[in-house]
Amino acid sequence: MASRRFRKSSLQPLATLALCFAFSMTAEAFGQVPQHDDTPAKGRPTQAEIGAQGQHMPRNITYSPWQKICFKDSLAHVVCHTTTNGTWDTGQTAVRVDLIERRGDSATRLQVFLPVGLYIQAGVKVTVDAGLSVHLPYNWCLTNICVAGNLIEPYVIDEIEAGQKLTLQVVDSNLLTIPTTISLNQFATAYKGMPTKTVELPTADE
Repeated sequence: MASRRFRKSSLQPLATLALCFAFSMTAEAFGQVPQHDDTPAKGRPTQAEIGAQGQHMPRNITYSPWQKICFKDSLAHVVCHTTTNGTWDTGQTAVRVDLIERRGDSATRLQVFLPVGLYIQAGVKVTVDAGLSVHLPYNWCLTNICVAGNLIEPYVIDEIEAGQKLTLQVVDSNLLTIPTTISLNQFATAYKGMPTKTVELPTADE
């Protein structure tokens, strides 16, 4: 009986960890060496100072077609990720972008997985074409991955659907801006269409 109880209670955390680490990546994809940000709080540069430092281009990143992946959460709600995965020439994941929605919930989250070693205080600037921009703060970091994300308004989704490209801008530890551009040509089809994949996660009753 004890082993049965352990199996039930541990399945969900294990499934969640498996999903998280499936999105992990290395800092090499952005030409970065992982390091901590030791900038004193009072001495943090302003956005203008960051912008004045210039840009640094990332190593070549190839993005997968947009696809919709759905699964049921622990409350049996269907959660769908409209996602694209950017890989370095070695095949390692460099960046991942997810638009996350739960059926029956009006809130939509835009989330980006990135390497460690970036300037966390700057967050991530996401721009649709040359117009609408939103700011995503970093939420948490592990040893080899950081996640930035925030809830977005419906009009932002409309802009992404109608857009041609999505540009992500992050800031490295030298305060240089690193941009990468993702095509939106297939986004609307994936977002409005049926799931490309439905993942069946184990439940506590199994």
